[in-house]
Amino acid sequence: MASDTFDIVIIGSGPGGYVAAIRATQLGFKTAIIERESLGGICLNWGCIPTKALLRSADVYDNIKHAEAYGLSVTGASFDLSKIVDRSRKVAKQLSGGVTYLMKKNKIEVIAGNARLTPGTDAPSVEVDLNAGGTRTIAAKHVILATGARARTIPAAGLVPDGKFIWTYREALVPDTMPKRLLVIGSGAIGIEFASFFCSLGSQVTVVEALDRILPVEDVEISSFAAKAFQKRGINLITSANVKSLQTTAGGITATIESGGKTQTIEADRAILAVGIVGNVENLGLEALGVTMDRTHVVTDANGSTNVKGLYAIGDLTGAPWLAHKASHEGVCCVEAIAGLHPHALNVARIPGCTYSNPQVASIGLTEDKAKAAGFEVRVGKFPFSGNGKAIALGEPEGLVKTIFDAKTGELLGAHMVGTEVTELIQGYGIAMTLETTEVQLMETIFPHPTLSEMMHEAVLDAYNRVVHI
Repeated sequence: MASDTFDIVIIGSGPGGYVAAIRATQLGFKTAIIERESLGGICLNWGCIPTKALLRSADVYDNIKHAEAYGLSVTGASFDLSKIVDRSRKVAKQLSGGVTYLMKKNKIEVIAGNARLTPGTDAPSVEVDLNAGGTRTIAAKHVILATGARARTIPAAGLVPDGKFIWTYREALVPDTMPKRLLVIGSGAIGIEFASFFCSLGSQVTVVEALDRILPVEDVEISSFAAKAFQKRGINLITSANVKSLQTTAGGITATIESGGKTQTIEADRAILAVGIVGNVENLGLEALGVTMDRTHVVTDANGSTNVKGLYAIGDLTGAPWLAHKASHEGVCCVEAIAGLHPHALNVARIPGCTYSNPQVASIGLTEDKAKAAGFEVRVGKFPFSGNGKAIALGEPEGLVKTIFDAKTGELLGAHMVGTEVTELIQGYGIAMTLETTEVQLMETIFPHPTLSEMMHEAVLDAYNRVVHI
């Protein structure tokens, strides 16, 4: 049994863990990272990256199907599901390999195995059951948990994956068949992205959502716009609905859905569970250490410290929003706090959220309803894609940009978008919020023409009755 000592040990190598490890070595800490599966975690291997590769294939196929609208002629268009999946897996492998390179470049020791915590001196000691066999004991001054999260299940309603007919995101990323009929349970980003992908490739998709609208964390107006766009594409949306039971049959699934006081039965070839996620807190020794938890998430302060000396937690493990970029930022803040650099604590209100469906959805800050509920007097600006020259030239005139300002101070409280490439546009508002830009500065900013970004300018102008192109 080997024994080693490090300054910082990180458990989990997702976007939170590996970024924290790199920042730690930049600051001179001797660092190790423990990973039981593949470097890059869920995001690079089974989440953010491979889903975007699938969605890119779907986007290209959608464009081919509408080629005639652009004066082009394409005949015999078809797809090979196995090749689409293979491309997605190769993209994931490439990115995971990139993390391997980064670990070597930054001289971070990678330990492959399952970690558990036991009482230590400066911080909990780490016992690792090595994938190659045997056990290794690691001592560190600081231990950072970045173990991520996994898909939530609801056994009472049969919402448990079976690997064949009932899928989580893992099975949906490597489908063995293209379902003619698909049921998606949950309409957050994960559910909507898979609904969009399978719809593009010809599945008859039904999305079931327990709340009264899809994409429930988004601004009501954006959510409504997106719902109409998805329905126009042929996706069936059932909201304010509860799945009373989900059962497998000889060739698929049967779901009993209750909505609006009525019960209906839906039969499909496959079902995807997208009803939330739970933190990976099991078998880490947290209970024995007395780590404070809120259900399946570890409770921390603004810089990732838990109630246990020398133990920290970042990323999905600590709760919403469950976003890779949030985890990375938390990892940097956590390490810099350990180094005594006094970083600015993460401001959740300035974390952009993106859904890479067709159409895309992106947002940052407060929705209109939340701004009003917080006591703000608001000014709201909107601009439609149909008024933008670049959107029309692209053949993408369906979309909306919405801005929300504090009427008293001119502070940008929130921005919300739906339409093509809005996931790339939203960061402009993110920078504006970080710099505490006012409406005057945004209105005085020159946006290039012709670009989609001009709509961001116009939405600001509209909030102050100065909009030009509508």
